[in-house]
Amino acid sequence: MSITGSTTSQTRRDTADAAPAPARRDRLYQELARTLLADLASGGYRPGDRLPPERELSQRYDVSRPTVREALIALEVQGLIEVRLGSGAYLKALPDGGTPPTFAVSAFEVTEARLLVEPEVAGLAAAQIDAAELAQLAALVDGIAQENARNSGTEGADRDFHLLIARASRNAALLRIVEDLWTLRAASPETALLYAKARAANIQPVVEEHTAILRALEARDPAAARAAMRAHLNAVLDSLLFATEERAIEEARRASLSRKARIAHTIE
Repeated sequence: MSITGSTTSQTRRDTADAAPAPARRDRLYQELARTLLADLASGGYRPGDRLPPERELSQRYDVSRPTVREALIALEVQGLIEVRLGSGAYLKALPDGGTPPTFAVSAFEVTEARLLVEPEVAGLAAAQIDAAELAQLAALVDGIAQENARNSGTEGADRDFHLLIARASRNAALLRIVEDLWTLRAASPETALLYAKARAANIQPVVEEHTAILRALEARDPAAARAAMRAHLNAVLDSLLFATEERAIEEARRASLSRKARIAHTIE
């Protein structure tokens, strides 16, 4: 190696060592939540004032409406805004002393993590699962259908279905990861709130998606199991993105039907 080459390499190493660490970036919805609070404070908003509609916020800040929705949910959890069904979001309070808001793990982050992990877990399980575990999974699919019919808001069969697949992977580390993600789903206030909104919008675990996963496992087909799990979790992500919007649409539909019934009764 030439002296010049050695010097150049050393210079590059020194520059890299001296360079500051990259600044930590918040997720987009967190940046939006902070910016929105600052703009509300500087814009003279007071508790009780209605925030601009989601569509207007989306255009103003050049972000998607799901990002706006995620930011509002994060602020709602912290008691800074109140989202009223069919009416919009209202300011409840600004952080005391300019203290910036803090954020837990969002439902979208949990689901993104599951998308990275659980399809591969299902692929491993397809090669390892035994007949008894397949029978248990089939029973759990029936349990998901029963929970949906009761509309009780419980999703124990859904959780047990995914954890059983993780156990069938015969990998204790992966089982621990899947367990932790499900625990986080229940423990994070932001995640729990969005799932509560999804249940209120009548969004439930889809039996057909779980059946597709079961059939792939029964066929001992790792590729099909990965694909079925990935399709299921992508559908979960889509349902979360539109949970609050669907709830508002349903409420508007019911109000419209009620108005039509009143008008019909008046005409009669």
